[in-house]
Amino acid sequence: MAKKPGKRIEYVVFNVTYEDGSQRSHRRVPLDALDGDDEDRSARAAIAAQDREVAGKSGKAPLAIKALVRVGDR
Repeated sequence: MAKKPGKRIEYVVFNVTYEDGSQRSHRRVPLDALDGDDEDRSARAAIAAQDREVAGKSGKAPLAIKALVRVGDR
């Protein structure tokens, strides 16, 4: 079955380290959510928003982000 035509979303992938020492790999952030001037800040905000959404559903507090590393720079 053919895929439906539509807008293809491009992502930038980050590895995230949290304040408690835990790590999450390959966190996706939509490319259009990144601000060209301060990519780290906008990626951090997007991932924090994702974390808040998950925390709200799970009932646990979101973790504070310590560091972000972009994966596979092109």
